[in-house]
Amino acid sequence: MPYAKDVDQIASILKQNPTWNAINPKHAARMRAQNKFRTGLDIAKYTARIMREDMANYDKDTSQYTQSLGCWHGFIGQQKMLSIKKHFGSTKRRYLYLSGWMVAALRSEFGPLPDQSMHEKTAVSGLIEELYTFLRQADAWELNHLFRALEEAENAGDNAKAEELIKQIDNHETHVVPIIADIDAGFGNAEATYLLAKQMIEAGACCIQIENQVSDEKQCGHQDGKVTVPHADFLSKINAVRLAFLELGVDDGVIVARTDSLGAGLTQKLAVTEEPGDLGDQYNAFLDGDYIEKPEDINNGDVVIKSDGKLMKPKRLASGLFQFKPGTGEDRVVLDCITSLQNGADLLWIETEKPHVGQIASMVNRIREVVPDAKLVYNNSPSFNWTLNFRQQVFDAWKEEGKDVSAYERADLMNEKYDDTELGKLADEWTANFQRDGAREAGIFHHLITLPTYHTAALSTDNLAKGYFGDEGMLAYVAGVQRKEIRQGIATVKHQDMAGSNIGDDHKEFFAGDAALKAGGKDNTMNQF
Repeated sequence: MPYAKDVDQIASILKQNPTWNAINPKHAARMRAQNKFRTGLDIAKYTARIMREDMANYDKDTSQYTQSLGCWHGFIGQQKMLSIKKHFGSTKRRYLYLSGWMVAALRSEFGPLPDQSMHEKTAVSGLIEELYTFLRQADAWELNHLFRALEEAENAGDNAKAEELIKQIDNHETHVVPIIADIDAGFGNAEATYLLAKQMIEAGACCIQIENQVSDEKQCGHQDGKVTVPHADFLSKINAVRLAFLELGVDDGVIVARTDSLGAGLTQKLAVTEEPGDLGDQYNAFLDGDYIEKPEDINNGDVVIKSDGKLMKPKRLASGLFQFKPGTGEDRVVLDCITSLQNGADLLWIETEKPHVGQIASMVNRIREVVPDAKLVYNNSPSFNWTLNFRQQVFDAWKEEGKDVSAYERADLMNEKYDDTELGKLADEWTANFQRDGAREAGIFHHLITLPTYHTAALSTDNLAKGYFGDEGMLAYVAGVQRKEIRQGIATVKHQDMAGSNIGDDHKEFFAGDAALKAGGKDNTMNQF
């Protein structure tokens, strides 16, 4: 509701309650405007609509792809969205990503853990709620500055300025954006997946990403030892997430189905199959094993299945896990993706071992032969050595073209000596264009970096510690942090204001009038900024 109409409505309510005469309707309307979302479900419904619109727009124009950065704390997510609005004027097509890796490494009560779903499952929904708390506070903070300016304009009798500010308030763009939230492999069976999905949605998640690894054997997608499950097991969890969305009234909630099959050479169990060529039979056909010629070839404890009309003994490891045939990863990925999209998933995630548009496109094109509007969420992973990968891609392309590459040593292309070479500069150009190229050529709707702020926190802390505890002393902070904040217009330089001090001062005045004891008076040292 527009601010002016809200003031009038609240004034009407106050007239009907004469004992409420100390309440200023402008104050109440202001507080309403600074709190646009009442619950996490309100957020999930709002952001689901945004994400569905973005998906439809991408289908029409692949340049309209979306992006996000992984955030491990509400403050990090808040500052990211403030920066986006400052630099680009809008949050459109920019999301947040909640990384299970970072929850494990940074948010577990057990302390730092590997990405193996050993952290408390409620830490995931807790981080979603925290992120949205900070994003809502960013709305309140930004609007508070507009309302203060409006009050000044009204007191000065500047009607034109007041009208302009009311227009900005009524058209204020929220910092609340979609979160793609990582539920890992579902933290247990389908019922456990459903219960956690409900918590995540109630906290505000409109999009849940789930992977086809075994829950109790889950590994980071960029590590070895990954074990997948038969399609029926995975689809039951997709159904659980969908039912959680529908139960809570988020009817257009988004499910991202991730496959780790490209790097997973193992399965926990054999798929159930009832007839040749069904989904279970297709899954089992990828198993590595030996065909049985004679009954005496079967040893005690061997597992034998019928495959391709013959008896086959799948290779089983000492762990009890079964092994897939080498070189079947891409075929398994394609089957996984088609099956997920045909059974309730909205978007795909293919975990790859390198950032190569051609490799991704080769799989997506096969998927699109069956599901033409298939779209990817893609992990621009910090686990890749991006510099080396793209320099080697350029090297290989040049070599194939017949260009002389004798000045470059392929295995040593990370070396700093190649930074200013023709190859190094072209590789950087390819890296800069990777997201645009991937969106256009490989069906990538959403590009994300899973754990960038883990690395930025470490890097900035290292730089400050090196200087502050070394010869620079206080200059390391002043020159390396505060001076840059001031000159770059970073809101946190006025950290009291960013943390809500001015909002609190205004509330004190609303509550107690002239008797309010404010923190922002003449002795506030932050007045010097």
